Amino acid sequence: MQRILPAFLLMVISIGCSHPYELPEIISCPNAPAAIGPYSQAVRAGNTLYLSGQLGLDPATGKLKGQGFDAQARQALENQKAILEFAGFSLKDVVQCQVFLTDMEHYPAFNAIYEEYFDKNFPARAVLEVSRIPADGMVEIMMLAVRSK
Repeated sequence: MQRILPAFLLMVISIGCSHPYELPEIISCPNAPAAIGPYSQAVRAGNTLYLSGQLGLDPATGKLKGQGFDAQARQALENQKAILEFAGFSLKDVVQCQVFLTDMEHYPAFNAIYEEYFDKNFPARAVLEVSRIPADGMVEIMMLAVRSK
C-alpha cells in the first residue's frame, strides 16, 4: 500500500501536467482596421477567439464607411469576418455576438443585415442601445468564436 500511493500520485501529477498550456495569441489582421486604442483586434486562447468590438470603419481609409447605418453595419460585420478568417475561423464558428447601436430604431435594419451573414443556426446575441460609440459610429459588434481543434 505504501508503494502504490506514491506511484498513483506521481501518475496523477504527470497526467495533469502533460497538457501544455497554450499562451494567448494576439491577432492583428491587416485587412481590418487597426485598433484605435490600447487593445487587440482579437485574442486566440486555444480553440476560442475573442474579437474586440468592430466599428464600420473602412480598413483602407480608417474612416467610417458612409454616413448611413446600413453601410456601417455591413462594414463592421465585414471587419469581423476578415479577422475571423485571418485567424483561421469563420462566421460559422461564432457562438456569441454583442451589438451596440446608438439608436434602437435601427434594430430591424440590423436584423436584416445580420441575416445576410449568418444562417439559421444563429449565434447567441445581445443588442443594446448606447449613448455613444467611438469615432461617432452608429454600430459596434463584438464576437466570440469557438472551433474544434
